[in-house]
Amino acid sequence: MTHLESLRSLLPAPEGESPEGINWDLISASWGLNSSFPSDFRQFMEVYGPGAVEDFLEILEPQPWDEQQVGDGFSAETKTARLTWRMEPDRNFDVPPEPLLIAWGVDSAADILCWDASADNPDEWPVVVWDRGTGKWSRYDVGMVEFLHRTLRADFDECPLRDTSLWGLSEAEFVSAADEDF
Repeated sequence: MTHLESLRSLLPAPEGESPEGINWDLISASWGLNSSFPSDFRQFMEVYGPGAVEDFLEILEPQPWDEQQVGDGFSAETKTARLTWRMEPDRNFDVPPEPLLIAWGVDSAADILCWDASADNPDEWPVVVWDRGTGKWSRYDVGMVEFLHRTLRADFDECPLRDTSLWGLSEAEFVSAADEDF
């Protein structure tokens, strides 16, 4: 069973239309990547699209890099993560120095979920989480989909997110961005 199949057993995909196609080549090129984004993330987007897990964890919509973007979104959250990395004291790092951060999610506790995109192979990008409450960065040597699955299963030594809303859920709800109430 793949990590995506395992995740789908805990987080059913929304019913209805499939998410719109994403131009991965355009998006990857705008980020200056030699390859695309991780395959598990691309598969997640094919099945779920952007949206929220339990109205707590927002999975961001893949977008081209935009230096000027403000508010929410791939570029804005990535800029926030990179700025935060530079501003936080070294004693709170559980991550090797200076990762190439790309944000893929944020939660209601203001944690930022990223990849360290330093590796040439995107399927080797670990998940890096900034805990806003402690100011600590933590690295998880798993992909995005496995990270979500293991969080829902409570299959890490401790909850990787500040808030435990998703920790150990037997089933969670995913609401696509198109169906979210703002």
